[in-house]
This record gives sequence, C-alpha cells and structure tokens, in this order.
Amino acid sequence: MRSWDAAVERAQERLGAVARLRPVASGDDGRRFARWDLASLAEGESGEPVDPDALTPPAERRLRERLGESGREWPCGELYRRRYWVLGRDGEPVGTVAVDNWTRGPGQLAVSSLYLRPGARGLGLAGEALAEVYRAATAEGLPGYRLEAHWTWQHAVRYYLRRGLWVVSWKHAIGFARMPQLPPYRVREEGGRLLFLVADRPHDPPDPPDPQDPDDPPGPDVRSEAPHGTLHSWTPLLAAGREGRWLRLDETAAYRQADGWVRGYARTTLALHLALAGHPLVRGPQWWAEAWRWSDTGEPEGLAYKIEHFEQLARDGGRRVVTPYRPVVTASRRLGDSGDG
Repeated sequence: MRSWDAAVERAQERLGAVARLRPVASGDDGRRFARWDLASLAEGESGEPVDPDALTPPAERRLRERLGESGREWPCGELYRRRYWVLGRDGEPVGTVAVDNWTRGPGQLAVSSLYLRPGARGLGLAGEALAEVYRAATAEGLPGYRLEAHWTWQHAVRYYLRRGLWVVSWKHAIGFARMPQLPPYRVREEGGRLLFLVADRPHDPPDPPDPQDPDDPPGPDVRSEAPHGTLHSWTPLLAAGREGRWLRLDETAAYRQADGWVRGYARTTLALHLALAGHPLVRGPQWWAEAWRWSDTGEPEGLAYKIEHFEQLARDGGRRVVTPYRPVVTASRRLGDSGDG
C-alpha cells in the first residue's frame, strides 16, 4: 500500500507545476503571504475587505491584536503546509491557497487560506484552485480534499455549498469535502420544503461551474449532462421543512439503500442548507436534549447546538453576528415546554 505521506508529497509537486499556482518563496514572499492571510481573516471576522499590500507594520500589528488568537502569526506553522499564490490572467498574484503536508479525515488533502482579492472575485479563480487540488489528490490515490469555514463567515459558507461540496463535520468550524466516493448533489425547494437529491450513481463529473461568475451559472434543473454525454437523473434522498415550530425530516427508500458515505453526509449537508434557509433544525424537545451527542457531526440538532455555540463565541469576542438561522426557541429550558408547536 502506498504511503499517504509520499502521496501528499507527490500531490504537492503536481500543484507546484500548475500554471495558475506559484509556490510561495521564503523571505519577503512569505511575509507578503502572511499579510494576505491576515487580510482574509480580517474580512471573515468583520466583513470588510482589507488591502493586504497596503498594510504597514504598525497597521498589521494593530490588526493582529484586534483579531486576538485567530490573528496570531505562527511562523513555524508554515513548515507543515505548502503555500501557493493564485495567479491572475496576467500571471500576477491575486489570491492564496495552502495545502497541509499531511492528510485529514480519510486520507484527504487539507486546504486552508483560500483567498482572493476583491477585484479578482467572480472570475472562477477560486474554483480553479480547488479543482487543481482535487485533481492532484485523486491522481495520487487520495480521496479528494477537506477544508473548513467558520459559520459566521457566511460568504465563504455559501460559496462552498454552491461549489457542491459536502458537509462532513462541524466540530470546530463547518467542515466541507469533495470526495470521489460522494456523487454530485442538489438541493431544491418544493412546497416550502427542501429536497436533497443525488446523481443516480457516483461518478467523477466535470468541475461544477463557478456560481460567482455570471458567465458560468449553475443550472437549476434536476437533470444535468454527465460525462461522455450520458444524461443522469437525480434521485431524492431526504425532504425537510417546518412542522409547527419544529423540523420534520423524511427519508426516502433510496436514502435507506444508499451507501454509508452518502447516508451520513446527506443529513449533515442538508442540515446546513436548512440553517441557511432559516428552517428549524430541531425535531422536538427530546431531540434537543440529545443534541450535544452530535456536536461533531451527524443529526441536524447537533448543528443547531454548534451554531448557538459558534455565535455566542463570536459575540463574546465583540463581533457582530449576522446570520439567517434563527432557532425556534433559543434557550433549552424553553425548548422543553412543548413539542406540538
């Protein structure tokens, strides 16, 4: 069996040879990357863009102090990942991405520091970078990649869902993944409920369109053109919506017959879509009492439990929280009053 460490090294070599990516050098190049990384964190926390190349040393120091632990610089940490510039059409850096030198989850590449300057967004460059990471991983026998985004970073969370990434965890942040074991999926609204559908069989489709690019929009239909011109249908697995003040979640026979990867991550992925649509995530007081059991991944109640935790942490840090999710009842003692809405 091939070593994952060796496979990661070969995947990094592949990324280093990609035309639109350039490995970050040491010295001034590395310091510049650190400022761009800081600008990404600052925008995620505050929602306001920061020009990384305009940051003077005093301004950088103040920004790191304001961000606290998340803004702390870890010079030695760069030994454990490879950093790349994302290049624009003119070959100049317009963004960043980094890939760890070890795997996460079931042997996946770990992606971090995905960032584009505001003027370079909407051109498909972030999607191209992620597609290159996926190709490098699968070419070396690794099952895709994984990345994380904070719940309160709504722009990033929505972007990764539009890219068709599956939700695999929410332990410390929202964990997303693209894996060859997971088929393409879609979520559509029907009669006030959200339906979760998957392609009729797993395949490795072309990279999905970049939804931020108006010239490359995702299609809203429930059938799409698969590789080699074969038309694939979409099979509903789950349906969810509001029943009184609680969530109602229904499974189809196809869901119960799906493999373990799909069964596990269909629920977590739909849960995040529900949260972003403002639907309840709790099926009743009994479910809420057990929500802590799924605080890493699993049932939608676990995501509700963690969203409350994530948002409270943000408020405690003095950050303004603006998200679409509103629990039906925010305090557990009130959730226990009644289950009939």
